[in-house]
Amino acid sequence: MYENPLGYEKISKLLKGFAIPSITATLVSSLYNIVDQIFIGQGVGYLGNAATNVSYPLSTICLAISLLLGIGSASRFSLYLGRKAPERAAQLVGNGIIMMAGAGILYLLMGEIFLTPLLQVFGATDEVMPYAQQYSGIVLLGMPFLILTNGISNLIRADGNPRYSMLCIVSGAIVNTILDPVFIFGFDWGVFGAALATILGQFLSFALALRYLWHFRTVRLTRDCFRLDFRDNLRTLYMGISSCINQVAITLVQIVLNNSLTYYGALSVYGKEIPLAACGIVMKTNAILLSIIVGISQGVQPIIGFNYGAQKYDRVRQAYLLAIKWNFVISAVGFCLFQFFPGAIVSLFGKGEPLYYEFAILFMRTFLFMVLVNGVQLLTSNFFTAIGKALKGLLLSLTRQVFFLIPLILLLPIKFGIFGILLAGPVADFIAFVVSVVFIAKEFKRLREAPLPAAE
Repeated sequence: MYENPLGYEKISKLLKGFAIPSITATLVSSLYNIVDQIFIGQGVGYLGNAATNVSYPLSTICLAISLLLGIGSASRFSLYLGRKAPERAAQLVGNGIIMMAGAGILYLLMGEIFLTPLLQVFGATDEVMPYAQQYSGIVLLGMPFLILTNGISNLIRADGNPRYSMLCIVSGAIVNTILDPVFIFGFDWGVFGAALATILGQFLSFALALRYLWHFRTVRLTRDCFRLDFRDNLRTLYMGISSCINQVAITLVQIVLNNSLTYYGALSVYGKEIPLAACGIVMKTNAILLSIIVGISQGVQPIIGFNYGAQKYDRVRQAYLLAIKWNFVISAVGFCLFQFFPGAIVSLFGKGEPLYYEFAILFMRTFLFMVLVNGVQLLTSNFFTAIGKALKGLLLSLTRQVFFLIPLILLLPIKFGIFGILLAGPVADFIAFVVSVVFIAKEFKRLREAPLPAAE
């Protein structure tokens, strides 16, 4: 009988085996946007960068949907494997895939119908709008593939095959990276070429993820697995809501941030477009660091979920603490790069006037000053989701973005002008870190004093 190594293998070995492929996948996945930003900046200019920035919430909403269904399904999948119930685990896989496909098609239709008003809400100015419409209209076509790929990748990782999960994401990103300069510079297709390269890469990733449905290691999928159980699927949505809301919150932050930057930018020497373009660079550069932390979080999720389901709470604590240590090392590297080499990073994204460089460097150094600790909130939120306590995970996922950052973005510039927007980032990061430490300390105390029954 197959014995899952998640229950007995050394935690450090497991985390390396699961987190490194996951980090690679999430890191490369973030290149879908960052590569477009670089090549568009070089080929189109900072208005092109501003266009990809105002289009970015479409991608974060897409990711929110894939996390809702992918993390929700994978978390329950891991818990049921830990309880030695493979039939229930298989049903969760089938139902999850059906929901991902339906959500992807619905999102595509709604996005195309309401594209222009959405871009206006996201902060597009009159100068930026034509570029944003062209780019977003094409990118939306790949969103169903992106939702399915990301969702299935979480299930593949929970099945004990993180390397194949990585392959699905990496292969598409490589195609995107190769085709971007060909389409933008070779064919002179501008933002249209960047968008086309993106969806072609996404389709390849989807094809590879779909292939795995016939090769699961721990379960066997049958036709009955794909019969929707609506009541049970509500539990899956509940399990994934924390990760989903975190991404929705990022979208809300992006909308508030873009509109605040254009408003206060117009009152400053920088104008409207420079803050928008600079914001896009800073947020997507930070997304590289966050993608590594997300990779650690996704890698540790099946380890925590399986061992919690098997009531091996010592291993649960070990896995979380080791993930936190990895997070601090990665975040320290990011802090040094953002503080000491911001000019070199900004110059990768094309040319601009001196005020553009000045504001982008100021934005990066100030807004990202507390990156050393902001991964703790994300890891702790996903920890609670992995052990079945999705409500606590949801509450933590809302702390930085909704409870702290958005109010600070709205309030601080009243006194400090556009610089107040930049200050909102580190202040929110620090408060969210303190709250996360309090939550996890209380949970660890409960696990030590009285082992809890495994939550569904």
